[in-house]
Amino acid sequence: MASSLLFSFVTGYFLLLLLVAWRTSRHSNNESFFIGNRNSNWMLVAFGMIGTSLSGVTFVSVPGTVGDFTDDGHKAFGYFQVIIGNWIGYLIIAFVLLPLYYRLNLTSIYRYLHTRFGTVAYRTGSLFFILSRTVGATARLFLVINVLHLFILKDLGIPFGLTTAVILVMILLYTFEGGVKTIVYTDTLQTTFMLLGLVVCIVYILHTLGLSVGGAMQALDARGLTRIFHTDIQSKNFFGKQIVGGMFISIAMTGLDQEMMQKNISVRNLRDSKKNVVVFSFVMMLVSFLFLLLGGLLYLYALHKGAGYPGGDHKLLLDGRNVTGDDLFPTLALHYLPPAVSIIFIIGLISALFPSADGALTALTSSFCIDLLDFKDRTEMSERQKKRTRLTVHVSFAIVFLLCILLFKWVNNKSVIGVILELAGYTYGPLLGLFSFGIFTKRALPNRWTVTAVCLVAPAICWVLSRWSASWLGGFQIGIELLLINGILTFLGLWVLSLSKDHRHGNN
Repeated sequence: MASSLLFSFVTGYFLLLLLVAWRTSRHSNNESFFIGNRNSNWMLVAFGMIGTSLSGVTFVSVPGTVGDFTDDGHKAFGYFQVIIGNWIGYLIIAFVLLPLYYRLNLTSIYRYLHTRFGTVAYRTGSLFFILSRTVGATARLFLVINVLHLFILKDLGIPFGLTTAVILVMILLYTFEGGVKTIVYTDTLQTTFMLLGLVVCIVYILHTLGLSVGGAMQALDARGLTRIFHTDIQSKNFFGKQIVGGMFISIAMTGLDQEMMQKNISVRNLRDSKKNVVVFSFVMMLVSFLFLLLGGLLYLYALHKGAGYPGGDHKLLLDGRNVTGDDLFPTLALHYLPPAVSIIFIIGLISALFPSADGALTALTSSFCIDLLDFKDRTEMSERQKKRTRLTVHVSFAIVFLLCILLFKWVNNKSVIGVILELAGYTYGPLLGLFSFGIFTKRALPNRWTVTAVCLVAPAICWVLSRWSASWLGGFQIGIELLLINGILTFLGLWVLSLSKDHRHGNN
């Protein structure tokens, strides 16, 4: 299909987002930008969060994991182990964290750390969120922008840097005024298109291969591609590690993440916010399974078209094209599926792109303004001055995103989902430790730089452990449970610091 035609659909989709943004951002103010005036509909938030949580990583990377290899064979449906852990984590968010956030009437969830421990812990938590979300969001953005560039814009002579800059300008245009108030609606629209792309691709491939869903599962099972649980305790993919790691990833990357919680605390009341998270957790399990099913079907479709492993190195090739990992879905969708399906794929892909970026830009702007610039306490600043500062911060983060995406392009790692999960283990671990220490103990912390030092030392130790664990522990590999280890080390370090004060802290 002509790249110019596909590009026209990208442009049309963006114009639709601008229309929605214009309709929803009228009469908005700083409170609208930060928490949507606490008037968001919980059903819209729950549905839109699917798109934000899935993002381009799920849309492209998760299907590619099914036919990929590990030391003990195909990854198959092994990623569902993480999804099971995620589901448990979402329930903990609903019944432990959300009541805390609503009771304290928080705009930024990191204000809890200020209430509990003081300014240093508060600033430290905010900075780790800013680092975590910047790295995670730009990694997700890189994946989708790279696909758009390689398969569409490169043929039009548009360089990667310009592609990235234009897309970030697009995102800025529709989030500039409305913030969360706008994103609740644009995420709903984008989730709809993303799921439409998922379902259409599944239905088409099933029809082409002459299979029912049951028949497809049998065909995949015959090739060993339906295995969920990996039982080798030494492997990074061992089910215990994956489930526990997945649980703490959802707690940290959703429950302790300003972007995700910003939408939840914009819901009218705690009861509706809990319903939002619980419904969202079940829908996410179903949608994630469908993405894995799509990955298996794409693998079967590639084999049906004559793909094979000519080099003997587990790299699946079709007509000389690599269709392994992240390349599987886009290559088949844009070169081997009908034009109508290619268009739906592109719309689904950009629908996966925007929710992961617009929410991140908004949340980072909110955290920086509220947590680091003290918007809540700056009574000398007028509403207009705050708005001008907020817009400046918003644009500045867009520039940071641009630089980070160009860095990812330079590194050019083909397995982005693995990179994101590993980085999350390092950057969200201190947040997990700080919040856990505040919730599960009554101890105080010194309001000094030593709190920040503990939160830096713990990830450094984890980096050493991840690199040398196999040789030190007889082949045992640390996987996504690194996040939990990081949180525990942070917790223990904070406990040692708390020993310098004998009194108990009552503000929990």
